[in-house]
Amino acid sequence: MTLRQSEPVLLVEDTRSLASLYEAYLSKAGFRVECAYDAESAVAAYDRLKPRIVLLDLVLPDQDGLTVLRKIHGTDISAKVVVITANGSINRAVEAMREGAFDFLVKPFDERRLIGAVENALTLLGDEAAGGPAATEPDMSTAEGMQGFIGSSEPMRRIYSMVQSIARSTATVFITGESGTGKEICAQAIHDLSVRRKGPFVPVNCGAIPRDLLESELFGHLRGSFTGAVLDKRGAAAVADGGTLFLDEICEMDLALQTKLLRFLQTSMIQPVGATEASKVDVRIVCATNRDPGGEVRAGRFREDLYYRLHVVPIELPPLRARGSDVIAIAEVLLAKFSEEEERDFKRLSPAARAALKAYPWPGNVRELQNVLRNVVVLNEGEEVTREMLPPALLAAADGADGVAGPGPALGLAAGPAAPAAAAAQGAAGADGAGHEAAVRSLVGVPLAEMERRFIEATIDACNGSIPKAARVLDVSPSTLYRKREAWTRGQD
Repeated sequence: MTLRQSEPVLLVEDTRSLASLYEAYLSKAGFRVECAYDAESAVAAYDRLKPRIVLLDLVLPDQDGLTVLRKIHGTDISAKVVVITANGSINRAVEAMREGAFDFLVKPFDERRLIGAVENALTLLGDEAAGGPAATEPDMSTAEGMQGFIGSSEPMRRIYSMVQSIARSTATVFITGESGTGKEICAQAIHDLSVRRKGPFVPVNCGAIPRDLLESELFGHLRGSFTGAVLDKRGAAAVADGGTLFLDEICEMDLALQTKLLRFLQTSMIQPVGATEASKVDVRIVCATNRDPGGEVRAGRFREDLYYRLHVVPIELPPLRARGSDVIAIAEVLLAKFSEEEERDFKRLSPAARAALKAYPWPGNVRELQNVLRNVVVLNEGEEVTREMLPPALLAAADGADGVAGPGPALGLAAGPAAPAAAAAQGAAGADGAGHEAAVRSLVGVPLAEMERRFIEATIDACNGSIPKAARVLDVSPSTLYRKREAWTRGQD
């Protein structure tokens, strides 16, 4: 007898027509199912069968479904309870996840989603029985953080707890946060802690790919379907089959492609460009943006129906300035890493340097901190990073000498060769007559290609590291900036 046949599934659903439909789906897939139609009969059936997989509607005629969940976990904390909720009650499903539910289903859901949730629960039961890797419990008591994150501040502890709960489900996740806060790290952590961790994690930056190629990147194409299509290409959705598809900068997606993405989310079917037939894939969607998605909907740049389809479980990552001493923990890890890579001897931060790093508001978040520490390591020597080694603009902002209110603009590499460009960019943006002229004169003698590079990098910094935002300021395509930066990186290798 297989594990699927030996593990009974208790289905608790008060609408008998739906219960019959779900039972038929599960029976066809080879599961043994017993139905209950209210809380009292559900508890009685659970006491009799002791099932380790339970499908539980949260709205029951005699008791709240959460009460049943608590009774089940009071008997067996390892039971995998998949809660069922209506579209308008997702907050209650998230509450159930915090209470220990394994996953949740939002009505209406199809056969594939139902079977997938039960099979994921079964897979985890098998892993636990074999002593294999279940969802890893992160150590949140140290600065090591979890799954790529560093830090143990209270805001990050809440994120760790949320990621753990969400990872167990197959629900779509929408990550928001300022540029540089670690949205891709969060998406990777959700994948690595999920039952899909053995499958692929496929990231797609929707702002980095020209809009006329994004459909091909997502869904693939056949040879000859358009100029330049010399070979068949599997799209990211097909590559991610069985795993997680991460759509970064989702709000940069063209409206026409948003329609096709919505259809894909509704049907799980992909049709490569030039193909006449569609095929089904099984992927979990995690998406991210540094914009306000609700504001994008109101501005007409993002489809409202797609927003509600994606915005099932939201996670908002805190900015670095809200994470207290995490900035020091992250800086110490980065210092050790960059010191090893650059063959330097740095081992610690001086107390004065620590104080300056904590006082600075970090508008560019962790990405900006990476740039500052890399710059310090490359341009200086010694075992201790002193306050004087930090960029002057950082020290001025940390001391309040420049009257910065709030996070302010991100730093350029003020201690390095790009400093004149950063100053020129800030001067061009905010200085009047004489200041503007002085900023321009400071670039005399710099080769045009180098001046372009410095100005582009300064603009990206001023846009908090967002290349799509910088592209709008410079009136060029984001793909142009990505190609230029890639060329500059290759030139440094």
